[in-house]
Amino acid sequence: MRNPSLEDYLEKGLYGEKQIKPAEKKKFLGTFRERIVVALTKSQVMEKDVYPEVDHFIKQHPTATLLVNGDLNYSAISKYIQIAKSNGMSFSIVTNHTSSTNIGLVLAYDYAIDKEDIFIQKTKITSEVENKKKEGLWSSLKSKFKKKS
Repeated sequence: MRNPSLEDYLEKGLYGEKQIKPAEKKKFLGTFRERIVVALTKSQVMEKDVYPEVDHFIKQHPTATLLVNGDLNYSAISKYIQIAKSNGMSFSIVTNHTSSTNIGLVLAYDYAIDKEDIFIQKTKITSEVENKKKEGLWSSLKSKFKKKS
């Protein structure tokens, strides 16, 4: 390893420490994607109910850390913080004033786990509810237009 030169000192003073994947760290609340167990967007965190998958992952991974976006209302993030506290998990509220992200919550380790699917999708549940609504509307219309005998 070479000795640091005057140029290295100047660059460090001007730009700070060299970082690995700074854009990725800003997006995922200060951690790398490969360390994440599960992540929610801001809009998912703002929903009224807690995602049961997050509750399950918190119980399944007690040594991980919960990172929540400090730009969100405390009422939205407090439900997840309570779950973490009740399971003895460490958590951190992350606020970055220099950049913004659409990530609202991250459950992560301090080492890589390389989990492929980290985002929770709501499409399956939503489509099932919509199908029930469609059936309900169709059956109610059908019953109104039925011939009375």
